[in-house]
Amino acid sequence: MSTPTALDLGPRTITCFKAYDVRGKLGSELDEDIAYRIGRAFAQARGAKSVVVGRDSRESSPVLAAALTRGLTEGGADVLDLGLAGTEEVYFATPHYDADGGIEVTASHNPIDYNGMKMVAAGSAPLDPASDLPPIVALAQSGSFAAPARVGEVRAIPESRTAYAKAVVDFIDVSVLKPMKILVNAGNGTAGPTFDAIAAELEARGAPLTFIRINHEVDSSFPNGIPNPLLDENQAMTADPVRANRADLGIAWDGDFDRCFFFDGAGRFIPGEYIVGLLGAAFLEKSPGEKIVHDPRVIMNTRAMIEEAGGVAVVSKTGHAFLKRKMRDEGAIYGGEMSAHHYFRDFHYADSGMIPWLLVVELLSRKGKTLAEMLDERMRAYPSSGEANFRIADPDAAIARVVDHFASQKPRRDDLDGVSLDFGDWRFNIRKSNTEPVVRLNVEGKGDAAAVAAHRDEIAALLTAAG
Repeated sequence: MSTPTALDLGPRTITCFKAYDVRGKLGSELDEDIAYRIGRAFAQARGAKSVVVGRDSRESSPVLAAALTRGLTEGGADVLDLGLAGTEEVYFATPHYDADGGIEVTASHNPIDYNGMKMVAAGSAPLDPASDLPPIVALAQSGSFAAPARVGEVRAIPESRTAYAKAVVDFIDVSVLKPMKILVNAGNGTAGPTFDAIAAELEARGAPLTFIRINHEVDSSFPNGIPNPLLDENQAMTADPVRANRADLGIAWDGDFDRCFFFDGAGRFIPGEYIVGLLGAAFLEKSPGEKIVHDPRVIMNTRAMIEEAGGVAVVSKTGHAFLKRKMRDEGAIYGGEMSAHHYFRDFHYADSGMIPWLLVVELLSRKGKTLAEMLDERMRAYPSSGEANFRIADPDAAIARVVDHFASQKPRRDDLDGVSLDFGDWRFNIRKSNTEPVVRLNVEGKGDAAAVAAHRDEIAALLTAAG
């Protein structure tokens, strides 16, 4: 092996670094050179001796992962290669193999001409946007890399999936599961092979579950569109076959399956905030008095369920890096976001799209109830508007216009993440996205869905009044 040398690729403007990860349009914002620079910079800035690398099912992901891997190894880090894998498999493998970091090549639910990377430190700890990410960005931008002590090696670790599947199934007591028919929609994304490993582990433990798989084969052309079940127009793809197959439950995932979405037996989509409250209460039944972390966008039902179950609700700024750090600081057992990200202390404080549905199936089995029976009353008691997104030329001015409009009503104001105004029987949160050029609005209330809808329409009109 040749002696490593210093390398100067020269400066390059790189725009794909976002608040806490990498996301960019292929060609103009993210290419093989940038992927190589990120790998080289990550290895040097983190002093990494070993890094786990996985990739999603996009056509561009193998090429970018190869360039990233070359940058890491030429930066002195060994690469533990998962191949095709979900983001949470990287989160699992990083501490499982005692690696110094992990990187998943994925653009999640972004359009097909995008890609990106999600990065974690040792122990799958999130990179701090203020202190950990800037040195990586600076090195990647400058292209001036020091000579490492050695060139790293690449080792494939397919056995990681078996260990991962056992670990996630360990979250539940399989012996309490009741017979259930579950429809799963992988969206032709990365979830299919990993789900099959979990299903095999469940079968080996005697779980009486029947699975109906749709859009299960990995297909980089995404014949059914980019998997993003949060969008209204994508939900019928799961809801219709749930009804047609008379399934007890429907589950769908996004492209890298770090988010999962629920449909009840009638095919009704269940908004993520109600799942956060449900899982929080379920954890508190087993572990009373624990802390549960949630995001600040839609909170009324979540906080009520946590308090009723004897837990402590802790709010965090939106975004995986912020919520994971808050969970670690508080020692929280579980954290959830309305966007369908769910985080678990016993999963290295990382998010998973597989653990939530396992927990829900266990909960329904224990209670002897359907998902609708568990949540109908909660959804009536605390109606929410669903998140509305607005592309606005001057977001700050638009948000200020909304705040000024309601100032005379003297609401309680919270600026933790965007602006939240609380009027007692209803509240709203309005914030600029961390990853897209949009303003996001959520409105919720107590027991009056019509009033929530009217407030949403009023605020939407204020936001768009001047473009």
